[in-house]
Amino acid sequence: MERTTEEHTAEAKRSLTTRVRKVAGQLRAIERMIEEDRDCSEILTQLVSARRGLKSLAENVIQGHLRHCVGESRTNAEAQRKLRDMLTVLERYVE
Repeated sequence: MERTTEEHTAEAKRSLTTRVRKVAGQLRAIERMIEEDRDCSEILTQLVSARRGLKSLAENVIQGHLRHCVGESRTNAEAQRKLRDMLTVLERYVE
């Protein structure tokens, strides 16, 4: 799969960065909980929350890619290539 860079709007970058920071904060909190020997059910609850945050982040990246990167392709061949690349990634995502 060929690696390319895609330009994202400032708003999209800000939104994605905010989501990443939120999940990173949740993971740091989980690490502290483990170090403090907190109750397993509390840790698992926070893990579920972090997983949902990652899922939401991934869904936003997927939607943005399909909407902008694929939808605004210059040629049909370019769009087809980007869709094939996305399908390859999605196969790993749903495993």
